Amino acid sequence: ARRIASLNCLKEENQVASVDAHPEFQNTEFVIVPEVIGTQIDTETFNKDIRESIEGFQDTLNLTDTNCYIKPRFLSDSQEVVAAKDTMNSYLGANVTYDFNPNTEVVDASVISQWVIVDADMNVTFNQEAVKEYIAALATKYNTKGKPRQFTTATGNTVTVEGGGYGWKIDQDAEYDALIANIQNAETVTREPEYSSRAANHTAMDMGNTYAEVDLTTQHMWFIKDGQIALETDIVTGNPNKGNATPSNGVWSIDAKMQNYTLVGEGYRSPVDFWMPFNGNVGI
Repeated sequence: ARRIASLNCLKEENQVASVDAHPEFQNTEFVIVPEVIGTQIDTETFNKDIRESIEGFQDTLNLTDTNCYIKPRFLSDSQEVVAAKDTMNSYLGANVTYDFNPNTEVVDASVISQWVIVDADMNVTFNQEAVKEYIAALATKYNTKGKPRQFTTATGNTVTVEGGGYGWKIDQDAEYDALIANIQNAETVTREPEYSSRAANHTAMDMGNTYAEVDLTTQHMWFIKDGQIALETDIVTGNPNKGNATPSNGVWSIDAKMQNYTLVGEGYRSPVDFWMPFNGNVGI
């Protein structure tokens, strides 16, 4: 046993593990990279074969012929490897064009090939981190919710408006699921991403050209319709000394349009002809 253990072929530095055949992206498609038979020895088989050689008065033992080397699990013609390769190539047929009118972003084979991976059992999966990083980059580029906007007022001034609940925001988890499904189904599709919040367009003035503008400083409001002033009026906003301050800066969506509504608060009931809430209990 000591003599066997001292053999060069059993020394750790001389043992190289076998490598399974596996799909790998080359040029334009996934191809099968052949297996590599290493020099790592199955010691149990090795010891058994040595005993049998000695008992049979054989002076030579061929390690390859006697299966002493630990072979790869998967060979080039293994059904699992071929199926994985075919599946990965089918995913390359997907083409997803994101519509951020007027801009577009495209996920095609050149991108998908960097995301599709195969595990040690030849199951085809995705590099989840890489896909999510791509979607996060889209969100960074195109989300506007909560971001500062340069806004041209009805009086012609340029001001910075930030905050509020209005704007584009990609639902990144939902978009991950949708994108993976597109790829797995090898779809060619042009679509918007999954949004948790939407705006009117993708310009710097993403609220479009129909909106209400409120100026707390001058206590005045304008209603802009199709880019033209349709109405303007003096207003009275919430009293900050009583804890009823109107939000000082931001863009919001109108949540509802109601008639004959009664505003109810601590110590008051106030019937109004029209009520348009845009931020919880704040409204026009």
